[in-house]
Amino acid sequence: MNPETPKRNVYLKLKRLEEARRLVFEHFELTGTLGTERLAVPDAVGRVLAEPVAARVSSPNFHSAAMDGVAVRAADTFGASEAQPRRLTLAKQAHPVNTGHVLPPDTDAVIMIEHVLELDPETIQIEAPVFPWQNVRKMGEDIVATELLFARNHRVTPYCVGALLSGGVFEVTVWRRPRVLIIPTGSELVDWQAVDVKQLRPGQVLESNSIVLGKLVEACGGWFERCDLLADDLARITETVSRAVAGDFQMVMTIGGSSAGSQDFTRPVLEDLGKILVHGVTIMPGKPVIIGDVKGKPVFGMPGYPVSAIIAFEQFARPLIFKMLGQPDPQGPVVPVAPTRKIASKLGVEEFLRVKLGQVGDTIVATPLPRGAGVITSLTEADGIIRIPHHVEGFKDDDAVHATLLKPVETLQNTIVVVGSHDNTLDVLADELMATGEGVSLSSSHVGSMGGLMAIRRGGCHLAGTHLLDTGDGTYNLSYIRRLLADTPVRLVHLVMREQGLIVPRGNPKGVKGIEDLIRPEITFINRQGGSGTRILLDYRLGQLGLKADEINGYTHEEFTHMAVAVAVLGGTADVGLGIYAAAKALEMDFIPVVTEQYDLAIVARFFEQANIRLLLKIINSNRFKQRAVALGGYNTDRTGELLL
Repeated sequence: MNPETPKRNVYLKLKRLEEARRLVFEHFELTGTLGTERLAVPDAVGRVLAEPVAARVSSPNFHSAAMDGVAVRAADTFGASEAQPRRLTLAKQAHPVNTGHVLPPDTDAVIMIEHVLELDPETIQIEAPVFPWQNVRKMGEDIVATELLFARNHRVTPYCVGALLSGGVFEVTVWRRPRVLIIPTGSELVDWQAVDVKQLRPGQVLESNSIVLGKLVEACGGWFERCDLLADDLARITETVSRAVAGDFQMVMTIGGSSAGSQDFTRPVLEDLGKILVHGVTIMPGKPVIIGDVKGKPVFGMPGYPVSAIIAFEQFARPLIFKMLGQPDPQGPVVPVAPTRKIASKLGVEEFLRVKLGQVGDTIVATPLPRGAGVITSLTEADGIIRIPHHVEGFKDDDAVHATLLKPVETLQNTIVVVGSHDNTLDVLADELMATGEGVSLSSSHVGSMGGLMAIRRGGCHLAGTHLLDTGDGTYNLSYIRRLLADTPVRLVHLVMREQGLIVPRGNPKGVKGIEDLIRPEITFINRQGGSGTRILLDYRLGQLGLKADEINGYTHEEFTHMAVAVAVLGGTADVGLGIYAAAKALEMDFIPVVTEQYDLAIVARFFEQANIRLLLKIINSNRFKQRAVALGGYNTDRTGELLL
């Protein structure tokens, strides 16, 4: 090997998550290391107190009337009744007061104005007594001078501001924010602020991880600075990390270069400047994380894939930031969930599986999202995380499983769960639902039309999108529903008619004209998954033409959505795919029509009259939805909203 060729790293001994966390958290003693600053109370919201705070004055600092009425000495009212009313002289025994007024001397109660009868300008009559301090806010009722308002390490909330100011406290001492330097590395990165996305070249990557991690730092109560992008240059990365730990930063994160490749420089940087504590953890995503100690400060080598970086942050960096602030690491609530399908996992690795959740009847159902470490949308769309232990190979759909919620549990009750065939109009429905302001959301999972009907049968969704062609009579959906859901009453609502056809690159360079061209040896095809209506349509047309599936190059290569098929063709993975016109139009690609097909929604009958479903149906029947669907291209809405079953 050429001595100038960079050597490939190897992982140090991989550690399980529990062991790695214990090692890191025990190693760094960070509590009380931040320094303090004084802030005006209104500016301290979200900050953590570095000193206990005691009240300087009582609140209220005088006895005050809690009601409109007359202030009296309670003893003067004893014995009053309807049979023996008591008369009191104004300005001597009774003093008119309004809510908040100082209680006059020698009085200790207030009679509500509605219980007072004025006999003349100088005399009132009462028919019931009051007891001492009735309807009075006593001095110090809320706060007593010198009492402890908040202990050290209390996080200041907007509510706290009222208590502090009422107690005469106008400034507080808080911990300084933990300062984190984030260093994005990689010669392939480009700054999103300085690039025209239309001019991106193959191999260039928009750098976003540093902003995501920085905002996560801020959400913990820290402060971050983003370093300029650094190319894969060992000397520059080493120099930047060295300056950071020598300065005013409490933590440093490099992004990228933490794995075992020849251009992954985080490990040699940490070996040169300090000590490596962890290199590789048996979690997925997040395995390549590297954690070191440089001059007593934690330095993280975060993986370059977005989800891996976020999981590594949440498991290691976030707890350390909270530890600096004297705060516990908050965890979301954990709820039992039912997987909508079997979930396989790799032994020896603890997996953080992102899932969509929704309450169907009395059960919270969980549908797995894509598992790739680079799929950031698997977190933006996730409602929860299922942690699969390292000693488990996965879960069956009837296993007892728990998920940590990423959203309030109340949102799950207002989530309409749709499983089945993908269609672009589902995104329109989701947007229109949110636009109502009713707090109702649509959670869609794309497993194909057959998968959707099976989810209905298992009780895993409220409704399913379906476009299953009965090749015997040419009808859609009805025969499948009657056969597969005989014991599960459903209603069938027509959504759209849509153009299905062949998606090809602009200009159709391979000259594709129809299904029969798919068997040409120079053409690569991208298919939809088994059980999808599109796959059934393809197989039907192949049969009509006397063609065999194994004659098609790429027949076994599958995607789960029309947009994924279109992207595969756009990116050159395939020359052609079968999908809807709206997907081709969205990506400015050419389209060869094959069939106009029917796309319907099968809705579980017992949910049909629920408020959320009625709202969905109202939107489906609205002119606005129909107009937006037509604008996508390839849709006909003449029968949209029609009840078919």
